[in-house]
Amino acid sequence: MKQLPKSHATLIEGQMFRLMKSGQGKPSIVLINGAGGPLDGWYKLYPEIEQLGTVFAYDRPGVGGSPKPREAQYGETVVAQLRLLLQTAGVEPPFVLVGHSFGGLHANLFARAFADEVAGVLFLEATAPDDVTTLKQFQSPLQRGFINLLDRISPRDQFDEIRHEAETVKDIQEAPAFPPVPVTVLSGTKRLPRWMVPAALVRERERTQLGLAALSPLGERIEARRSAHFPQLTEPELVLGALKRLVARTKT
Repeated sequence: MKQLPKSHATLIEGQMFRLMKSGQGKPSIVLINGAGGPLDGWYKLYPEIEQLGTVFAYDRPGVGGSPKPREAQYGETVVAQLRLLLQTAGVEPPFVLVGHSFGGLHANLFARAFADEVAGVLFLEATAPDDVTTLKQFQSPLQRGFINLLDRISPRDQFDEIRHEAETVKDIQEAPAFPPVPVTVLSGTKRLPRWMVPAALVRERERTQLGLAALSPLGERIEARRSAHFPQLTEPELVLGALKRLVARTKT
């Protein structure tokens, strides 16, 4: 049975964070969760991922073992907190960022803000900036209703960063250009029923995923054909293989 390494809590500028560090050597692989997702969601990648270098994962404020945020979770705030956490935990660059879902926005911004420290990025079923600005118009009535319900019943602190998603996209737009580092975009392509996800939304999502790969001249795209939104759970071997190739590309 797979088991995560032991996590611990760290206090940074008045904010407590749950984090986990394991493995050794370079590069340092930084796992960035999706919105509302705790670090436990990476468990199927362990212990194999530790063979690739030092591995760091954490819970953002309001999620998992990290208490509610003390300040609004704008993109620039999240990225600054992550960098300070890495420094405090002794996790040294070069970093290979792995951003899942909403965490893809944070990986995108971190790579731009601290380009000299980033060796590569794996966008894992990642949110692209255009997803935030244009994808909603393609949602089905069922999707919109579910999202509205989730917004009403979910703890406000857990999804604070989503409530500031427009500001995070603006942070990305105003940041420096994305660096020319190796990039892998791994997308789940398992189709859900059309009454749940309209074909127009699928086409738009494909466009934005290809756009992430085009951020770098060293970008590539991989399809996870047996996965929807969580390839790290449904096809962990594929994710590990893609990450292993990405790490090798950063060293050449």
